[in-house]
Amino acid sequence: MVRFHFPPVFDESFKNIEQAVRSGNTCGDGDFTFKCNEWIEKNMGVCKSYLVTSGTDALELAAMLVANPGDEVIVPSFTFVTSASSFCRQGAKAVFVDIRPDTMNIDENLIEDAITDKTVAICPVHYAGVGAEMDKIMEIAQKYNLKVVEDAAQGVMSKYKGRPLGSIGDIGCYSFHETKNYSMGEGGAILFRDDEALADEGERRRESGTNRRRYIRGELDKYTWEFLGSSFLPSELNAALLLPQLERAEEINANRNHYWSMYNEMLADLNKEGIIEVPVIPDTCDFNAHMFYFKMKDIDERTEFIRYMMEDKKIKVMSHYIPLHNTNGGRKYGRFHGEDKYTTKESERLVRLPLYYNMGDDTVEMIVEAVKGFYKR
Repeated sequence: MVRFHFPPVFDESFKNIEQAVRSGNTCGDGDFTFKCNEWIEKNMGVCKSYLVTSGTDALELAAMLVANPGDEVIVPSFTFVTSASSFCRQGAKAVFVDIRPDTMNIDENLIEDAITDKTVAICPVHYAGVGAEMDKIMEIAQKYNLKVVEDAAQGVMSKYKGRPLGSIGDIGCYSFHETKNYSMGEGGAILFRDDEALADEGERRRESGTNRRRYIRGELDKYTWEFLGSSFLPSELNAALLLPQLERAEEINANRNHYWSMYNEMLADLNKEGIIEVPVIPDTCDFNAHMFYFKMKDIDERTEFIRYMMEDKKIKVMSHYIPLHNTNGGRKYGRFHGEDKYTTKESERLVRLPLYYNMGDDTVEMIVEAVKGFYKR
């Protein structure tokens, strides 16, 4: 079976992990965590970054900072569940709006109509590492005094108009899950653009709601409980695994873009004939090639295609999210505002092909041959 994903692995990671173990400091916020935070702050241009235990925890920590019971947060329905559930855990309601069919991102032109006197935040999701229209979203947020929490789980090393995804809104959330371009197994990061006070509160909520980190730095003679929070610190072993990947981020990014471009070029004929639709990458976006997907005629064709690739060709391909507003949880904790013109229809047509660091040109060519073989039958 051809794998769907495989995280980057470098010898330096093994050396780092051994060093962390031998140091006796494996519980988090050691040298490797500090270096990862420093790399993110420098390369993304934010005032603070904190590694956390997952992309979900980054979102949940962000939700603690912006949402309360009875609030509303605007979010696309075509996304991973925690883009919405993180705010719902705080007692807020998720307000879903439709997506754009070209990028599968939230339709920025539908956001303003969904705002009520209960709205406190907008959570755009940068699907597949393609930036949502952040200028428009930030303009709306400023007009209505709303916070913007970027779900940039898939967007590390992507940019919108030259600005790194995750650094444009008030808070950015990254994932370093093993399926992402840069992996620490399970892990993530929360980024603060320029609000030092918000970042300080985030640090304390990350430390179980205490000012323990200030105590460790010698700023206090004891630490106390201040807020509701949780223990969001990842193991130092996870940071040791991640750091060499961040230090070679440009190499990984170029490698993935190479394979993405091969897919795009080799499937261009099927796209031109109208048999499939390949992804749209706007001119405003510098792309990290997080995934290669294309859209088929309908869900029936996609179901048959997945069976063909998995069973006949032994190539792992996958669909993606079931829109949240169509799920029991989405109906219970959220509501869809306006017309579902594209969210359900487009999500049912989308299929993803394998893409990972160093998968090899031969593997890409073999997968494309299988795709074309499906349509030649």
